[in-house]
Amino acid sequence: MTDTYDVIVIGGGPPGENAAARAQRGGLTVALVEHELVGGECSYWACMPSKALLRPVEIVAQARRLPGVTAELDPVPVFARRDTFVGRDRAKPFGHDDGGQVRWLAGVPIDLVRGHGALAGERTVTVTLPDGGSRTLTATHAVVLATGTTATVPALPGLREARPWTSREVTNAEKAPRRLIVLGGGVVGCEMAQAMRGLGSEEVTILQRGPRLLPRAEPAAAELLTRQFQETGITVLTGAEATAVSRAAEVTVTLADGRELVADEILVATGRTPATGSLGLETVGLEPGGYVRVDDSMLVLGDWLYACGDVTGRNLLTHMGKYQARVAGDVIAARAAGRPDDLPGHRAVADHTWTPQVVFTDPQVCWVGLTSADAGERGLRTRTVEYDVGAVAGAALLAEDYRGHATLVVDEDRKVVVGATFVGQDLAELLHSATVAIVGEVPLDRLWHAVPSYPTVSEVWLRLLEEYGL
Repeated sequence: MTDTYDVIVIGGGPPGENAAARAQRGGLTVALVEHELVGGECSYWACMPSKALLRPVEIVAQARRLPGVTAELDPVPVFARRDTFVGRDRAKPFGHDDGGQVRWLAGVPIDLVRGHGALAGERTVTVTLPDGGSRTLTATHAVVLATGTTATVPALPGLREARPWTSREVTNAEKAPRRLIVLGGGVVGCEMAQAMRGLGSEEVTILQRGPRLLPRAEPAAAELLTRQFQETGITVLTGAEATAVSRAAEVTVTLADGRELVADEILVATGRTPATGSLGLETVGLEPGGYVRVDDSMLVLGDWLYACGDVTGRNLLTHMGKYQARVAGDVIAARAAGRPDDLPGHRAVADHTWTPQVVFTDPQVCWVGLTSADAGERGLRTRTVEYDVGAVAGAALLAEDYRGHATLVVDEDRKVVVGATFVGQDLAELLHSATVAIVGEVPLDRLWHAVPSYPTVSEVWLRLLEEYGL
């Protein structure tokens, strides 16, 4: 391994991996610096383990909605299957084996440098190695920051002392606690509340400071999810503010109205904090501790410093971080070779407006583009069209008393869809068709000719367009 590379990437999660691979594909030598595990948060503590825990819970719930089908859930093999997805190995550093990811890097090839990387001036990265030593790397073309975020633990009296779970602890739990309190009604809070309830928790309570769950989604989606939670034994308290937490034999949470709630564990799901405090940003004139601002080519500073993924603050989603990384890697390779860097694929524009997101609860909550509230804030003249997914023949075949809701936000001046939300069983796979329609700005009178197959849930597209008046 050399100490000089064309590109140095700090952070080995999916964005870092993708940026490194795209730069290498462009003919550049690349080093990837990672202080924990190659594969990052998504592989070991977020996307993969959470979905591995949620899927069996979802399948059992779906089976019980069909007459003649019985299903039971055994949590032990569910947790064991989760372990296979995340390479669980308690004897390894950080409790997981990232050997598969390391072998992938070597095959690209990308050089892996284990340790904590930080900027030490222009195009220079100092790596603090696991043995306490250090190594200095120099980039001839670019440094890419892809260090992501960490779970935020609010400055709530007694909370840190109560040893709360974050997304890392809950996705890697050995079993579901008997009683669980969840601070926060966003994506992580909702998904893990349902996973733990389905895997054996007798009492699960979500404390949401705002008026509803999933505040970034359409209100109808949040309402349907809340109804499902309540019917399956998950207590949802909105407008609930915790003022203090303590732990003795059990966890006690005190609310602003004086009530006290008791549980065995408390999960903090109140947001994320950029992992930039020890990244050496001050050595290049940038403020440490916050998100790293980028332009649409993912450039941060000068002609050499780039960033992608959660650390940019633009889209805290793995798939959007990978999208940004592909842009960054391709732009770096083009600029290094003196090729044009202004091709359509060389600018990240989808993460301004066209972000797709799925909340893998039961029901699934999926949206892309603008909500009706977002569109109003942007001053667009829009019309919102809604439809009961349960009235579609394909949905009725999926489940008895199917509950679902679909919403389209239409730009009335351009006659194109600018936002779509689907909530219901098995609706996540509808999201990409909506994404294509929105990104492609397909006119409604052209979209009318995209005939959905029968009997599938995709027929809801036809019903929505009919509801609009086509």
